[in-house]
Amino acid sequence: MKHFNYLLFALLFTSILSVNAQEKKKFKVHTVAFYNLENLFDTINDPNKNDEASPMMELKVNRTEVYKKKVHNMARVLADIGSDLNHNSPTVIGVCEIENVNVLEDVVNDPLLLAKDYGIVHFESPDNRGIDVALIYQKKFFQVTNRSTHTVKIIDDISGKRINTRDQLLVTGELEGEKMHFIVNHWPSRSGGEARSRPKRIAAAKVNKRIIDSLQSIDPYAKIVTMGDLNDDPTNASVKDVLKAERNKDKVDFKGIYNPYIDMFKKEGLGTTAYRDAWSLFDQIMFTKPFLEKDYSNFTFFKAGIYNKKYLENKEGRYKGYPLRSFSNGNFTDGFSDHFPVYIQLIKEVKEDNKKDKNKEEE
Repeated sequence: MKHFNYLLFALLFTSILSVNAQEKKKFKVHTVAFYNLENLFDTINDPNKNDEASPMMELKVNRTEVYKKKVHNMARVLADIGSDLNHNSPTVIGVCEIENVNVLEDVVNDPLLLAKDYGIVHFESPDNRGIDVALIYQKKFFQVTNRSTHTVKIIDDISGKRINTRDQLLVTGELEGEKMHFIVNHWPSRSGGEARSRPKRIAAAKVNKRIIDSLQSIDPYAKIVTMGDLNDDPTNASVKDVLKAERNKDKVDFKGIYNPYIDMFKKEGLGTTAYRDAWSLFDQIMFTKPFLEKDYSNFTFFKAGIYNKKYLENKEGRYKGYPLRSFSNGNFTDGFSDHFPVYIQLIKEVKEDNKKDKNKEEE
């Protein structure tokens, strides 16, 4: 089925590129991705964070070598996503489960990514585990104009104490001159059970919805992308009822949100992470209606996917086919993450310079 879908996509894209050979239509392609980097901690003890409980700090030997390998593995994946279509790594990437900006600097300075000249947007979050979200972007294509962080306030209904979780990151900028907004999320986990922890993710979804609403109140046509590890599937209340994400492009309201991952989960049974022989699609990228307009003079949604290449999977045993995580039973596995990355691709028609062609003909 995966091979069939890939072939169908290839044929579809070829047909778009050659709708009319005489018109010589060409398209620019940019990939937007999200990846949970699974406990990307450095080897330095930070007294202000609970980093000593991280898998990296729990290693007894070869900690520096493991860290370097983990960083390189993350860079390898980020370099690969979307490259089969436009021969480039993603233009914009949201990430989560990073300890600080330093570890992300190490990733973007890896030889596989260094030439891409990625910029970083990062704020420290109050999360109890000491992990943050961030956004990286290729400076030659995307210019940041504004950035802000938005706290999710959750009070435990038993103790009455505040539960610290990841802030949501909002980055506004211009993709080749076109204004866009990117929100990076890492919603509260399902620790304690899905039902008991559900209100925490509902609270996170409400913060996300407020950010989107505030942007749309300024500009109803705002192009907004919200992405992240939501710890909820596309069919859960946080996504379905709070964000009101729609599975059908034609039914997306004027200020609505489209979620291309609903059908992947419901119809195809795909996921980004697995637990106890069940797949979940916690990692999602959603966006507002202006990306669905069929005017290719601006950047328009073309395709969404899960980056689940074979090298990211367990090769054998009970967990064959699961994401090949970095750490297991206190050891480094030389793996990548317990989540597969997700991505969308945006396309824009490149207009030929008719005047230049005409001058050539006259010559």
